[in-house]
Amino acid sequence: MVATLEDHKAEEISVIDLRGRTAIADHMVIATGKSQRQVGAMADFVERALKQAGQPVSTEGVPQCDWVLVDGGDIIVHLFRPEVRTFYNLEKMWGTLEAKTDVPTAAAVRAKAIQGT
Repeated sequence: MVATLEDHKAEEISVIDLRGRTAIADHMVIATGKSQRQVGAMADFVERALKQAGQPVSTEGVPQCDWVLVDGGDIIVHLFRPEVRTFYNLEKMWGTLEAKTDVPTAAAVRAKAIQGT
């Protein structure tokens, strides 16, 4: 997921490990786009990547593209315009400001789910 976002010029990519903290997902990815158009395009590419990996995907916030949520099951991706990201400050809410890039790919998450581990 991080590579997909980097390929599409996402900024300030953060990955938060949610395992053991919540049942909603294993990882949360947060990234910033410079404009509504870029946020919408990044959401489209993330959605395609998750679907290609066989993940169920739902997306919210696309008409406005100030904050788009792409729910890929075990991976939740939040895409923001800069001022919206600053306002909501999800990293602080989840207790981390540390950016990580070792989030598993959607295919790895799916393989893990199939194996039942």
